[in-house]
Amino acid sequence: MNPNNKSYILPAIVILFSFSMIIFSTVLLPNMIFKPTPSEFAVKYTPQEARGRKIYMREGCVYCHSQFVRPQDRDFGPLVMAGDYVYETPNLLGTIRTGPDLSNEGGKHPDAWHLAHFKNPRTVTPGSVMPPFVYLKDDEMKALIAYVQSIGKKRLVKYNRIYHPDELDKILEKRKVDVNSSAAANAGRGIYQQNCATCHGTHGLGNGPNAIAIGKKPANFSRSFYKDYDDVTWFWRVSEGVPGTRMPQWGKLLTAEQRWYLVAFLKTLPRENEVYPKGYENLDAEKWVQQNMISEAELNSQKPAMIIGTKGLPPSGGGH
Repeated sequence: MNPNNKSYILPAIVILFSFSMIIFSTVLLPNMIFKPTPSEFAVKYTPQEARGRKIYMREGCVYCHSQFVRPQDRDFGPLVMAGDYVYETPNLLGTIRTGPDLSNEGGKHPDAWHLAHFKNPRTVTPGSVMPPFVYLKDDEMKALIAYVQSIGKKRLVKYNRIYHPDELDKILEKRKVDVNSSAAANAGRGIYQQNCATCHGTHGLGNGPNAIAIGKKPANFSRSFYKDYDDVTWFWRVSEGVPGTRMPQWGKLLTAEQRWYLVAFLKTLPRENEVYPKGYENLDAEKWVQQNMISEAELNSQKPAMIIGTKGLPPSGGGH
C-alpha cells in the first residue's frame, strides 16, 4: 500500500461514520421509537382510494400540493397531528404550495367538480397553473377523485366546513355587544358602508365598484353558506381577513367593539337562497341611489336566513 494513501483512511472513516449516524438518527431511529396513536382523523383507505393515492404519487401531485396545516395557516382548517398520518406510508406531506394545501379538501366539492378540475383546471379555477389530466383512464380518474375526497373527510364531519381557531372562543367572555340586536346591526351597517361596501357592495352581494377589478371576487354574503357562521367565526374572519384576497385584516384598523357591530350587521345578510346580482355598482353619484335601490330589491327578493332587523338610516360615525 502506498504510504501516502494512509492519510485518507481516517477522514474516510469519519465521513462514513457521520453519514451512517445521520441516516440512523433521521430515518431508522424515528421508525423504531416514533409510533403515534391513530387520531380520530386518521383514514384507512378503501382499495379504490389506495389506488387513487398511487396515481396521485405517480402524476407528481405532491410536487405542488402539501397535505399539512401549519400553526400559521389559520385559513386552512384545524391543525394536523402526527396521529393523522399513521396509515400514510410513504407520507405525502409535500414541501411546496404551488397549488393549495389539500389537508381538508375531502368533501369541499362534489365529484363532478373534481372531474372538471382534473380535465381542465381553468374551467373551475381561472388562472390555475395546474396541467390537465385528460389522458387518465376513466377508472384511474375515479380512483384519483376518490382519494382526493378522502383527504380530511373526517375533519369535514366534525367541523362542518365552518372553522375558527379554538382559542378564539375566549373572546366571547370580553364581548359587550349584543350581536343579535337590531341596534347593534344598525351600528354595524354604518361601519360596513364606510369600510366594506366598495368591494362587497352596499348590500353585501359581492358587486361593489372595486369588485370588477379584483381577480379573487369579494364574497357574496347572501349565500346561505354564511348562515352557518357562528359569532366567533364572523369575528375571526373580519379581524384577520382572507389569505390570498384583497381583504385586509380589520383587526388592525377597527376596535373590537366596532368589529362586533360589524358582525351584527353581517349576520343580517345571508338568505335562504343565494342572490345573484345583475351587475356591478359604480361610483357615479347620479346612478348610485338607483343602484342602491336595485341591490336592496335583489337582496330582499329572498327570505333572510336570520331574523335581525336593520331598519332606519345607518349612524353617521363608527367607521375607521
